[in-house]
Amino acid sequence: MKQFLLTMAGVFAGLVLFFVGVPFVALVMIAGAAHPSGTANNTVLSLDLRKDLTDQEPQNPFAAFSGRSMAVTTVADVLHRAETDTRVKALFVRLPEGGVTPGEADELRLAFKRFRAAGKPVIVHSQGLYPSGAITSTYMLGASADQFWMQPGAPFQATGLATQDVFFKRLFDKYGVKPDFQQRYEYKNAINGYLYDDYTPAHREGELSWMGSIYQSTVAAAAADRRQSPATLKALIEAGPYDAAQAQAKGLIDRLGQVREAQAEALRRAGPGAKLVDIDDYQAANPRLDGGLNKPVVAVVNAEGDIMTGSNSAGLGSQTINSDDVADALYAAADDSQVKAIVLRLNSPGGSDTASEQILAAVRAAKAKKPVVVSMGAYGASGGYWISSEASAIVAEPTTLTGSIGVFGGKLAIGQTLAHFGVDLRQLSVGGGYANADDPAQPFTPQQQAAFSAAIDRVYDGFVSRVATGRHLPPARVREIARGRVWTGLQAKQLGLVDEVGGFYQALDKAKALAGLAGQDVRLKTVTARRSPFEALQRMFGVSESSLRTLEAAVSVLGDSHARMLLDQASEARVRASPGGGLVLAPLPRF
Repeated sequence: MKQFLLTMAGVFAGLVLFFVGVPFVALVMIAGAAHPSGTANNTVLSLDLRKDLTDQEPQNPFAAFSGRSMAVTTVADVLHRAETDTRVKALFVRLPEGGVTPGEADELRLAFKRFRAAGKPVIVHSQGLYPSGAITSTYMLGASADQFWMQPGAPFQATGLATQDVFFKRLFDKYGVKPDFQQRYEYKNAINGYLYDDYTPAHREGELSWMGSIYQSTVAAAAADRRQSPATLKALIEAGPYDAAQAQAKGLIDRLGQVREAQAEALRRAGPGAKLVDIDDYQAANPRLDGGLNKPVVAVVNAEGDIMTGSNSAGLGSQTINSDDVADALYAAADDSQVKAIVLRLNSPGGSDTASEQILAAVRAAKAKKPVVVSMGAYGASGGYWISSEASAIVAEPTTLTGSIGVFGGKLAIGQTLAHFGVDLRQLSVGGGYANADDPAQPFTPQQQAAFSAAIDRVYDGFVSRVATGRHLPPARVREIARGRVWTGLQAKQLGLVDEVGGFYQALDKAKALAGLAGQDVRLKTVTARRSPFEALQRMFGVSESSLRTLEAAVSVLGDSHARMLLDQASEARVRASPGGGLVLAPLPRF
């Protein structure tokens, strides 16, 4: 009977997988058919930055069907390959009307400049630059092109950098909410909105410091690309806003015209019979082959999002850094005898200290075997800096937000607030006096406050100790530049918190140099927790190998070679899966 039930369960699961999986395979085949079969001579790549941007490819294997997003590192990789593709002659870019995150703009600007250095022009078009927190970075990105076009009559409102914070103290006072938090120290401002009704001196100083650094960096980069002095460009920008014609008259942009006219210019530069090809289609039609098997290997480990413990077992949630997954990837790369160095691509504002410590332990273990270089995207702060602190080297974008060496914690006591509405919170506990410390009805008792404060101190002291060890700095110096303060990549370089300023390819060069591979061609191998669609379905439904074979048989009936290839890849992925957490060592690089 037990075997019968197991068999029936397998059949049922196989049927579920069949009815979900086969339509998915059909969608994949349809999507593949929509891509051009090849790349024509005189191709102009088209890049639309109005899509949502992420730093890295999402872990969700179904992300391609869930929305219009684009990974900055993927764009950089595709453009890097296109530099040597003789069929690709130019790049056409549509800028967003809002802001591109400064760190993302830095990485894309470097990609544009490498593309131009290969003798291939970049034409950008904007339908307007509207006020937003990072609009100056968008302008910087446009300024790095050969020609910056703008639609006639469109606004040019890139006049500076702004941010906004919300303070709840007066609302909390009115309704009896008691914020009971601690922070280490005065620059750890994430909870200031709960505690105050305005900026504290340290809060104001810290934010204006990193904002000023980003603003100066973006203006200086744009000025260099526009062949102007930073002071001149800064004065021109701050005298705005303008319309497109005024911006052109002042030398802030190059040409006025509609999108079609800017596209026609890019096609003209590409030569007779030139065609516009979307960068996604180019990538699909020209996958990077895992060639050069005799070349030294550099592993790339991806980590983006908030840091938390555990594993994103199905890979279907939001973009997060799960400590089991990233640690396993680092251990796998360290144990791979082919891998000579590791680049950890990081984009995170922080998260759990225990999860960060688990990943740092993996970094430490990997570093004992081979160089580990961290490449920071837009963020590498707080827990993101914790996991980076003991790497062989850290490379950050000039505008990366990093540091934030500090900690905070606590709770909102809302018992008095709810009582006004006739809601009473009651809690029972047994054990020591700290057992009900998380009671949301009331603030900490004095004893709980003291215990919690001691715990916060231990975390902070541990953070300082790890930074001092990893960065070879006296603990007293780390305490001086820590205190929860956020620094940009440029500032962090001056303070000794990062080694170099640059993007992914600068980090790759650093890893190669540390591994004794400077100047050599290497093969990249992405080690990631990303799972194939079939693995994700298998985890979603808890199905077995026999269920997957049911799907394989169904696809065989379909008789489609492309689907057969996808299933072969899924089978290979299962063979490569780590028993510890479904880790996949994907041979095809993502950068």
